[in-house]
Amino acid sequence: MSNKKSGSGLSGKGYYIALVLCAVAIAIAGFFYYQNEEAENPSLQQPAPSVQSGAEGESGVQAVATAPQEQVSSQTPPAEVSKKPSVIKNPVAGQTVAVFSMDALSYNQTTRDWRVHDGMDIAAAAGTPVCAAADGTVYTVYEDETMGMTVVIRHEGDYTTKYASLSQEVSVKAGDKVSAGQVIGTVGTTALLESGIGDHLHFSVSCGGALVDPKAFLS
Repeated sequence: MSNKKSGSGLSGKGYYIALVLCAVAIAIAGFFYYQNEEAENPSLQQPAPSVQSGAEGESGVQAVATAPQEQVSSQTPPAEVSKKPSVIKNPVAGQTVAVFSMDALSYNQTTRDWRVHDGMDIAAAAGTPVCAAADGTVYTVYEDETMGMTVVIRHEGDYTTKYASLSQEVSVKAGDKVSAGQVIGTVGTTALLESGIGDHLHFSVSCGGALVDPKAFLS
């Protein structure tokens, strides 16, 4: 009886050993088959991890704004066929610190980014008188959320002049007739979008609804 039990035990172990060897053989055969398929078919290979580009570097700190490499195109104003007002005067005495730039981005030191600039900025001490650039009619007086206290005047030849970043106290209202050189307000710092410049006047000009260079208008 002891011999029969011993033979039965060996037989059972041999059966399980055979199963394990078969499984190992199948695994090895599958491994070499997959390796051959991968070599013959590159599409099965895993792609190399891509490096994502963005505003943040490896340290997580936002990249500093840099000058743009290409100019940004904008709508080009039509040729000035309208006759300018007969008398044109500078709206304020001061130094031009930012020029008209609608065809290329310019750096805004307040927002620390690059953007177009629809007028010219003239630095002057707070309280310096700001005058109408030409005869016309005050179209509107309002406080803009980004450009501060603003006066808009319409002139002959379909011209419009805009005076922004004024102090809160203005001396004209909508509907008033003004003459070239007439005081309409004073220089302030109400333009939040350009507060980094300090006290200044933001002066812009349009003709027929299209922006034009204020420097060309004043010349």
